[in-house]
Amino acid sequence: MKLQLIPIGVIHSPYKTRSEAPHQGYGSEVISEIEIFEDYEEGATDIENSSQILVVYYFHQSKGYSLMVMTPWDDVRHGVFATRSPDRPNPLGVCTAKLISRNGRFLTVSGLDALDGSPLIDIKPLITGDEFSAKD
Repeated sequence: MKLQLIPIGVIHSPYKTRSEAPHQGYGSEVISEIEIFEDYEEGATDIENSSQILVVYYFHQSKGYSLMVMTPWDDVRHGVFATRSPDRPNPLGVCTAKLISRNGRFLTVSGLDALDGSPLIDIKPLITGDEFSAKD
């Protein structure tokens, strides 16, 4: 089996180094911009109908991986899949971001924890389940 991921855009954030990025962006008011490449712009049609989006990106500054890692908040080793470490076998990040606005192929968001220049792999609307509840 051959697996190939193609970046659909790039993330522009204020975080230039790993030490600057939060361990999790959720709830942060820091503003970032997601640039969708022109070839994929049409795929963002109606994304502005979502208040929150899931952003999948590539940890382009990953430094390999170990299956057991230390987290910043304790001194016990954990399996890498039980952490948000960017150093993983498949260095993909997922973050829930608040969609503030869309201007063509540019999305302004808050709550993103990605580094500046991170390749964008995918965007999905956050579905909470309320969308499927019975209407009165």
